[in-house]
Amino acid sequence: MLEALKALSTFFNENSLRTRRNLRSDIERRSLAINEEFLSTFQVVKDQLDSVYSDVKAMSDCCQDMTSRLKAAKVQTHDLINQTTSLHGESQKLQMKQQVADAFLDRFQLKPEEIKSLRGAKSGSLSQDFFQSLARVKQIHTDCKILLRTNHQTAGLEIMESMALHQESAYERLYRWAQNECRTLTSESPEVSPILCQAMLALQDRPVLFKYTLDEFGTARRTAVVRGMIDALTRGGPGGTPRPIELHSHDPLRYVGDMLAWLHQATASEKEYLSTLLKRCETTNETIQDTLGHISEGVCRPFKVRVEQVLVSEQDAVTLYMLNNLLKFYHHTIQQIISPAAALLETITEIQDLSHRMFFNSLTCHANKLLDKVELPPADLGPTASLVQTLALLKDVLQCHDSSVVTLENKKQDFKQILSCVLDPLLQMCSVSASRLNTADMASYMVNCIYQMQSTIALYEFTDTKQEMLQAQVEAHVDTLVNEQAAFVLSRVDLAHIYSTIQQHQPKLGPLANLPGMDPITVKSAMNKFDSYLASPDSLTLSQCSLITSSKNRELIKKNSSELICQSYRQMYTAVCDPQNEYREWTSIVPRTPDQVLALLM
Repeated sequence: MLEALKALSTFFNENSLRTRRNLRSDIERRSLAINEEFLSTFQVVKDQLDSVYSDVKAMSDCCQDMTSRLKAAKVQTHDLINQTTSLHGESQKLQMKQQVADAFLDRFQLKPEEIKSLRGAKSGSLSQDFFQSLARVKQIHTDCKILLRTNHQTAGLEIMESMALHQESAYERLYRWAQNECRTLTSESPEVSPILCQAMLALQDRPVLFKYTLDEFGTARRTAVVRGMIDALTRGGPGGTPRPIELHSHDPLRYVGDMLAWLHQATASEKEYLSTLLKRCETTNETIQDTLGHISEGVCRPFKVRVEQVLVSEQDAVTLYMLNNLLKFYHHTIQQIISPAAALLETITEIQDLSHRMFFNSLTCHANKLLDKVELPPADLGPTASLVQTLALLKDVLQCHDSSVVTLENKKQDFKQILSCVLDPLLQMCSVSASRLNTADMASYMVNCIYQMQSTIALYEFTDTKQEMLQAQVEAHVDTLVNEQAAFVLSRVDLAHIYSTIQQHQPKLGPLANLPGMDPITVKSAMNKFDSYLASPDSLTLSQCSLITSSKNRELIKKNSSELICQSYRQMYTAVCDPQNEYREWTSIVPRTPDQVLALLM
């Protein structure tokens, strides 16, 4: 109702009688106008739909015509379609075969750029592409073995033959290049390029070519080492520092030591260069050692000639021995770098043997001079000047040996030879020198000389055996002095005759008191003198015993001689106290007991 009223208000503007009477007609007229407008609007839609209908009908007719024509064409082209489908299938098969062929060629054939890199440029240099191509050839050659196990044996054999030709050509080029590179490594500090290291790795597949290349490197380095040694001997280092080794030829130790130090440094450097060259290769230690031996062999002759000249011209035993120890030390040191069978170590061993012989020849000549002109013992019965000089020489030698870096077994053996070579002639010289002396003088002189020898060698190891031998001789001469001292005392107190008679007495000869010189008055007088000796034992000491330089030996002689005197007194005391010997007042003849005498003397 509201909507109707709203619609009415749009055209009913005036409420009058006339307008109310004409309201119906106005509404109908308005409805008719609306319907006419609706009709005219839909007439446009109808016209458009008719146009669409006609277009759709035309399209339908066209489609019907095309369908008819397609059916006719399909009937006519059926065979062509079948043939096209067959050709399409064959095309796919051919494409697959082409892919297989391309993959086969890619795996079993070299690319043009790879062949070009193998043949090389005019400059003859190698690049990384060469080694990649060589590895590719090697891989193809290996893969061909798979073909030989299939039905493609002919292709496999042909490809293998082709790759073998490429390989041989490439290895020949690689070998020539590596040889030329090795020949240029003659500088003092060569720089081994990574390409050369890779070339040596590749040449390992051809052991003969690898060995020839390594020999070429060894020859080049041998020349460089020989030239380096000659320069070090005559020209010195760059700018004259260090100075030429030949300038120190007047100093044997420094001269030989500098040469050995240079050889040690050179062998260590050459081993480093060789290790750099073969760092990527799987080589045995024997191969490296053989090459190092070949490199170091060139310096053997100049080194040997110079050292032999030094050894032959040197006369000082100490210097010869120091040279011998120096050679031993460097032999041990260089042996840790190169093989013991290397020519350089054999040369050092020969020179070491020569220095060893020269050293002992020097000691032998010195000993022969001592025996050719034997000095007489001095007035104080001490060591002669020649003995002191010889022992000083021995001390210097032993000090050198004690500080040398050699094995204990070698030290022990050398000590044994040195001591025998020096001490045995000295003992012989002392014996000859003392041959015209009396017994006491000879014993005192020999004790002093041997004591000097003992004192010299006592500070060094491995001398125990020789010390024992010397001590045995000292003890023998000390025993002689003990007997002489005891005999001297008994003689000075007039007991020598009495003691001798008592020792030789036999019961069938009758009592001692009835024998000549054994009466109680004579025996008592001798005992009184002996008692005076007991009051001052040092008053009756042999002058020879006082000249003993060793206080220990002097005390030992004094003690043993006192013991011997006490033993003699005990025998005399026992004989005097024996009733069968008819000494009636024996207590006045021997007032002191043996124990009392022992207490006084000891």
